Amino acid sequence: MSCIYGLTLRGIDALPVEVEVCLTGGLFSISIVGLADTAIKESRERVRISLGTLGIKLKGHISVNLAPADLPKEGALLDLPIAVGIAKEVGFIPEGVNGIFMGELALDGRLRKVRGGVPAAFLARQLGLPLFVPRGNVADVSMVQGVEAYGCSNIGELFCHLRGEKTLQKLDFTLPQAKEIAVEPDFADIKGQAAAKRGLEIAAAGHHNVFLVGAPGSGKTMLAKALRGILPPLSDDELIEAMRIRSARGLPLETDRFRPFRSVHHTSSAVAICGGGIDLKPGELSLAHRGVLFLDEITEFRRDVIEALRQPLEDGCITVSRASGSATYPASVLLIAACNPCPCGYLGDTVKECTCSPGDIDRYFKKLSGPILDRIDLHLQIPRLTPEELLELDSDAENSSAIRYRVMRARSIQLERWRHFGIKCNAELTERIMKKYLGLSKDGRAFLKSIGASLRLTGRGLSRVLKVARTIADLAGDKAVKDSHLAEALAYRGGFSFER
Repeated sequence: MSCIYGLTLRGIDALPVEVEVCLTGGLFSISIVGLADTAIKESRERVRISLGTLGIKLKGHISVNLAPADLPKEGALLDLPIAVGIAKEVGFIPEGVNGIFMGELALDGRLRKVRGGVPAAFLARQLGLPLFVPRGNVADVSMVQGVEAYGCSNIGELFCHLRGEKTLQKLDFTLPQAKEIAVEPDFADIKGQAAAKRGLEIAAAGHHNVFLVGAPGSGKTMLAKALRGILPPLSDDELIEAMRIRSARGLPLETDRFRPFRSVHHTSSAVAICGGGIDLKPGELSLAHRGVLFLDEITEFRRDVIEALRQPLEDGCITVSRASGSATYPASVLLIAACNPCPCGYLGDTVKECTCSPGDIDRYFKKLSGPILDRIDLHLQIPRLTPEELLELDSDAENSSAIRYRVMRARSIQLERWRHFGIKCNAELTERIMKKYLGLSKDGRAFLKSIGASLRLTGRGLSRVLKVARTIADLAGDKAVKDSHLAEALAYRGGFSFER
């Protein structure tokens, strides 16, 4: 009996799978047991024909056991380890061969790319075993340091290496470099909206959530998309986190360090956004980790979908439990929610009259509960500009590059200040750390006490005001949070009037 290691994916983690192969006499057949899905059971023909291209003629009954037996296995990741296990059992490769193998086999012996390269590299590093992957997975496996990994184009190359006839080249550790690429639209392309631009600059600097409300055509979507151009590039750790999630989903890896930007349609289900399903795949929340999750027309989303955002917006992660098990995904996102002020879109508009009744407006915003709005730090109203105003505005607006410089400077201040706590930005501050290290000045404390009775803020709301004020102080280069910073932060928590 021969034993080789493969793997299966559970959420964004790779779990080891022992591939045990036993060859007995009788008529030729291959049986696979161990909670294998249809794709794995169909691998019998792919493995048989692929081995045949190397002159390996299989005889007798071949039993393949995927252990542990109670762990569900899915996908074509186990094609290669099954083929290696059979080849080892029939004596085509040496007995001492060991390692983790992953890859889908073509009928001519080629190895096709599979999802999960980054999680597989983490597993190989943890177990201290060499990892063998298809050439298509070389880029993602190379992102993990301290792994002995090899890429091969076909099963023949791999077997030559395992037999010592021709050695495969070990993969080097490489990460993509930050590139200076202009992101469209640029902030300079957006006419007016100075208050909204300022709010988005604060959001980018401290990773704060934003709620945009304005009439159709006022520029909400354009502003949200322009935010990506002022965000700082991903650090090495953040890049690995983001690529691990993309790799587990089988999505193409990014060749730059731009932060993720996921724009979700309002017909999306809770599973699509939060993750889950039979195979417990991460959802849009996790794909936007360390980046932006844009929910345009948020009032058109189902209420259960919106309410599902409560816990991940607070904790920065989400645990999904299903009958097949549970998985925890990272979900530290900068949420941008946008909607119209009423169903027709023209409540408070200076040009067009609103035709909605008070009942229509009430039903329109009923999906946005108090707890959800409380978790959004910056509430920005986007007024519609008339054609006359657009034509009169000059084109000397500040571009995204200049704003990004200030954002990166503020982020570097935060990283240095909170380094010992493992915190990357002000939005991640805990109550204990804020109470001791926020740096609230005497004037700021007196200002809060003087207007405290009229604030009507929840404990969470006040906490988020203080975090935003800390970010505004960082943008200004001030060590202490002053009353002017608090006043600006409070202006963004004023909320909206949804009444006629």
